[in-house]
Amino acid sequence: MLDALIFLIQTLADLFLLTFLLRFIMQWVRANHYNPLSQVVFKVTNPLVVPARRVLPSVAGLDAPTFVVLFVLEIIVTFVLLRIAALSPTAIGVFAASSLNVVDVLFYSVMRLISLTLLLYIGATFIYVLLSWFGDRGRNPMGALLGDLVEPVLRPVRRVLPPVSGLDIAPLIVTVVLYAIRMALPLPYFLR
Repeated sequence: MLDALIFLIQTLADLFLLTFLLRFIMQWVRANHYNPLSQVVFKVTNPLVVPARRVLPSVAGLDAPTFVVLFVLEIIVTFVLLRIAALSPTAIGVFAASSLNVVDVLFYSVMRLISLTLLLYIGATFIYVLLSWFGDRGRNPMGALLGDLVEPVLRPVRRVLPPVSGLDIAPLIVTVVLYAIRMALPLPYFLR
């Protein structure tokens, strides 16, 4: 029963957190803000980011208010997930309710953010490749936005291994490396 509850909370929270992460990354890579998908992300995240923007300035071209909101939400989600996991009769070590502390919550929050970022790039790369197989990415608003997000990651791999006879293996290499890094993160199964 607790596993189902953890799955449900984690899935819904991760989808919500992905919108904030996507907003942060879109502004970092200077993606097109007039893209319809970008507009959806801004409308979902504006209720929390706009008030934070009044208090926190952007720093060195990075959207600090969005990142702070994302990090605070991640801390809350991680805390809730750890507390639910501590209710399990098999909770041991750091996951037991009596041993949960601020350092553990912060550590797992940072690890979950890294994991979520890797998952976002794995999924974006996969969809970007599918769009290249089944249609023209340039005319599709989603393809243009995914190109803005994924191309900076694919470009260094393409410099080392350029496409040969129309076959580009850079997305495959990037996906495998990102997935391996995600697997190496020190996260318990219920926080992945």
